[in-house]
Amino acid sequence: MLIVSYDFTNNKTRSKFAKFLKKYGRRMQYSVFSVHNSPRVLRNILTEIEAKYKKLFTKTDSIVIFPVCEGCRGKTIRYGSAHHDIENVVYFG
Repeated sequence: MLIVSYDFTNNKTRSKFAKFLKKYGRRMQYSVFSVHNSPRVLRNILTEIEAKYKKLFTKTDSIVIFPVCEGCRGKTIRYGSAHHDIENVVYFG
């Protein structure tokens, strides 16, 4: 799993980056996404950042990618609505 955190001063750039990340994961907080990790996914994200977003950075803009190993993922402590993210949901219709 990857945790991707970002901060752009430009609203349009921030919105575009969030829309891009939605293809790979789900939003955990306003500017934080959880992404299922694979070498291909990470390569796609890094390529997109290098090609489109890096050149748009201002002095205060940032993207930080945190890899989370499976062992650490199991030790994550969650509260509130984040606690429900790990539960399996079954729907009967």
